[in-house]
Amino acid sequence: MHKSKIIIGCMSWGKWGKQFSTKEQVDMIQFCVENGNSTFDHADIYGDYTTEAEFGKAFIESGIAREEIKLVSKCGIQLVGNTRNNKVKHYNYAKEYIVSCVEASLKNLKTDYLDTFLLHRPSPLMQPIEIAEAVTLLKESGKIINFGVSNFTPSQVDLISDKIDVAVNQIEFSLTQHNAILNGSLDQMLQNGIQPMCWSPLGSVFKEDNNQSKRIQEVLKTLTEKYNVSKDVLLLSWILKHPAKISPVIGTTNKERILKANKALEINLDIEDWFLLLQASQGQEMP
Repeated sequence: MHKSKIIIGCMSWGKWGKQFSTKEQVDMIQFCVENGNSTFDHADIYGDYTTEAEFGKAFIESGIAREEIKLVSKCGIQLVGNTRNNKVKHYNYAKEYIVSCVEASLKNLKTDYLDTFLLHRPSPLMQPIEIAEAVTLLKESGKIINFGVSNFTPSQVDLISDKIDVAVNQIEFSLTQHNAILNGSLDQMLQNGIQPMCWSPLGSVFKEDNNQSKRIQEVLKTLTEKYNVSKDVLLLSWILKHPAKISPVIGTTNKERILKANKALEINLDIEDWFLLLQASQGQEMP
């Protein structure tokens, strides 16, 4: 079975969550790397544009070699906040802006390059040629290795990939939010060799007490005994079963949960169990 790596999402490490001290961040980085979770997912906006710099400081202090980790970051969202003088939340994909964002992320993360750089959300004003020029410049100067997008529909991916190679699409995907199976998104990634990453991989199963969650929980209860793992592990293994080889981005800062998440890599759900869960999510049998 494909060993799809579980990616560590850093959105809640700083101001938008745990507000880790440098020492705590160093500890988390070392823990993740030791347990095989060496890819860290960032975006310039996290913590109102502060989390990357905090991580960068901790990364240097961790003593871990740059080639031992992979760094993902995103740009394009312009927030209304304390750090920028924006009147309205908007998206900016001007060539100069993209280049300056990557350079800022490199400076903050204390690195010379990003392993993967993503456009954070699609903008109705995107100019594919301008984006392609910025990405070509960044690749040629060695500042980024892979280029991709995030939260893009298949037609938006086509719009960009027509002018520049798209290697990744990071989307929302889970048992409770599986539109990507239905809207052609995962089909496109499988067909074109685009690496899917997914955020919020546990969906709303543990957050919402509705009929959908109840149906899913009931099936999970029987499967936890069969596979001898916890419910959250089964939800991740459901994602990992997809042939597009999706890499889940987990947002937890709990070490036990990270270790548990890694167990999903060892579970290969039976095909009928996979469909049992999908049926529970949809509330009806397959057509």
